[in-house]
Amino acid sequence: MKKVVLIKYGELTTKKDNRNYFIKSLKNNIFSKLSNFEFDIIDDYYRMFIIPKNDDIDGIIDKLKDIFGIHAIVIAYSSEDVSEENIKNMSLDIMKEVSGKTFKVVTNRSNKSYPIKSMDMNNIIGGHILKNTSFKVDVHNPDVYLYIEIRRDAVYIYNEDIPGLGGYPVGTLGRGLLMLSGGIDSPVAGYQMIKRGVQMYYLYFESRPHTSLEARNKVIRLARKLEKYNSNGKLLVVNFTKIQETIYKNLDPSYLITIMRRMMYRIAERVAKRNNCLAIVNGESVGQVASQTLSSILAVNDVTNYPILRPLCSFDKLDIIAISKKIDTYEISIEPYEDCCTVFVPKHPVINPNLKHIYEEESKFDFSELLDEAVKSIEVVSLEEVYSDLL
Repeated sequence: MKKVVLIKYGELTTKKDNRNYFIKSLKNNIFSKLSNFEFDIIDDYYRMFIIPKNDDIDGIIDKLKDIFGIHAIVIAYSSEDVSEENIKNMSLDIMKEVSGKTFKVVTNRSNKSYPIKSMDMNNIIGGHILKNTSFKVDVHNPDVYLYIEIRRDAVYIYNEDIPGLGGYPVGTLGRGLLMLSGGIDSPVAGYQMIKRGVQMYYLYFESRPHTSLEARNKVIRLARKLEKYNSNGKLLVVNFTKIQETIYKNLDPSYLITIMRRMMYRIAERVAKRNNCLAIVNGESVGQVASQTLSSILAVNDVTNYPILRPLCSFDKLDIIAISKKIDTYEISIEPYEDCCTVFVPKHPVINPNLKHIYEEESKFDFSELLDEAVKSIEVVSLEEVYSDLL
């Protein structure tokens, strides 16, 4: 018998007519992530099998753990000999290597022409293990599950699942534009959307000389962390200095944050359309700060009809921090470099902005040229070159 990697699809199995599209996308993502390995893939409606051409099965599994669309990863033992006697011998060899006192056999007979039914195979293999080991049967809460999958080409036997990330394969739900600020929340929001199959581009607003090169480098490092899960993302950097200074000098200080964010979303919509992004994504959580009250969100949304996705809108801050630590962005996010949202902060920002007053304030200055200039001067930072360094 030989070792292979079995992949369980999980949520992909809920798809019907378009399931093959999701499986094909997952397969392509796996080939991309495992480009440095030699292997073959066999896939079908319910499972995917990766057959390594060398012994680096642990390296393959480490990569698979970072791929969305995989519910579970399994090290399985396979054999083309599907005879009852061979399955008994393989099962016994595996059970002799595991620890525990109780077990249960679970057979899945996808090859319906196989002469022994699943329940009968459970009894045959269970009886063989009982006779030759000290294990006892417990069908309700066993220490060890022994899974047997009988297919047309081979039998696969395993006893343990390694949890995958779940979600959908990256790119299956289109592309989104993440407003990446450098704080704790926005990288987590990006991660949550990548998990739902959305390929992510990153949009960063900088306001030099008020913000530093360290702040920019911080955002680049955060984008690199997300590229561990994403695919072929790009970082787009907006020079926001003139717009911020104009707002600060000419308009109501208490509305500075609200109007600044409205300008950001005007730019984000144009960038999204240019880059075939189907939605704008941010890290807002309702009520967390003054700019994230429902009134403030309404005031900002007023400038665009583009979909704005807020995957963290109901998350507690501690939940967000927990995820940021899991994806290794937290320590970068808390580095003390100011971004453009923190350098021009009014003493008393408005919590419930009035749209009529916003219109009056914005009419005091024609921002169209500044917005055009900001969009034209966007700097694109490709992350493909650093991508291989992270994996």
